[in-house]
Amino acid sequence: MTNLGIGLIGYAFMGAAHSQAWRSAPRFFDLPLDPAMNVLCGRNPEAVQAAATKLGWKETETDWRKLLGRDDVQLIDVCTPGDSHAEIAIAALEAGKHVLCEKPLANTVEEAEAMTAAAEAARAKGIRSMVGFTYRRVPAIGLARQLVAEGKLGTIRHVRAQYLQDWIADPEAPLSWRLDKEKAGSGALGDIGAHIIDLTQYITGDNIAEVSGQLETFVKERPVAAEHSGLAGTAGTERGPVTVDDAAVFLAHFRSGALGVFEATRFATGRKNAIRIEINGSDGSLAFDFEDMNLLHFYDGAEDARTAGFRRILATESAHPYVEAWWPPGHLLGYEHGFTHQAVDLVTAIAEGADPTPSFADGLRVQRVLAAVEASSTSRQWQEIPE
Repeated sequence: MTNLGIGLIGYAFMGAAHSQAWRSAPRFFDLPLDPAMNVLCGRNPEAVQAAATKLGWKETETDWRKLLGRDDVQLIDVCTPGDSHAEIAIAALEAGKHVLCEKPLANTVEEAEAMTAAAEAARAKGIRSMVGFTYRRVPAIGLARQLVAEGKLGTIRHVRAQYLQDWIADPEAPLSWRLDKEKAGSGALGDIGAHIIDLTQYITGDNIAEVSGQLETFVKERPVAAEHSGLAGTAGTERGPVTVDDAAVFLAHFRSGALGVFEATRFATGRKNAIRIEINGSDGSLAFDFEDMNLLHFYDGAEDARTAGFRRILATESAHPYVEAWWPPGHLLGYEHGFTHQAVDLVTAIAEGADPTPSFADGLRVQRVLAAVEASSTSRQWQEIPE
């Protein structure tokens, strides 16, 4: 089997999740190319070497530009903060490397537009790119998309979406790059709100046309982190400003006429990773919560009123998306499986010369919604989203 050499940039939370995916994908799925974990890249030589040993990478680099000239790297996997996505992804595409870039695609619409243009130019040369909205790869979400596409819900009328976390609800939780606008672009809006924007557009097959939103920062100042690991950290003695939103809420109109209500917050005390989506149509409804991610609830409006009700579907059957490669029915999947499914889809698309999804154009579409919500919060007016 031909190898597909992977160069991963970044080795923290997302880097570890992507590493797990590259290790697992060829061991559970029959892939047309064998992803080879050749190079892990990070700025700290000692830390990146320790991560490479732990996560299973063959070699390390401390300058991402060196990956572009290596013959054993055909795909660049970008798991860095958002402020470097555009520079790395564009350079990689121009160097003839396939690219997987974590979400949100960029920190600004202008950066996302430049990345999308680079992706289109590279596509003409057979170079593929994809943005990492991994929750699309949850089997229950895949089933939800199928049900909508099959017309089971009829005309979509309402979309409700929440992404609720509480990891910075403590006002003394230390600063991280996710609370720095220069690095992250935005706070809850871009970090987790981007996911529910993408998911609702993906499930419904419809795009958001206009928004009216409000952003809020509850804690304006926090201790600077002395140490940081993933989402957790140890506070130091100095303090610094929080320059992003802690919570975002917005109303939306979809192009079909459906009405949407969205909420993204990292201050929902007691909610760890609750992605809640409910879609109501003329003929039925569905509901999903990632904190019970193997379940999809479906209401069929055509059923007899005497026995009608939401049906609890355990999406672990081999007929459900991706599940056939894993365990017997009822043996649940977890957070990491979405990343594995992402790797499988990307490798397959590259081998087949197909366009993987979500594309950079899909990422740009989400970026435009994020920018419109932020603009609306300032202007107090509805903002239209360009086609």
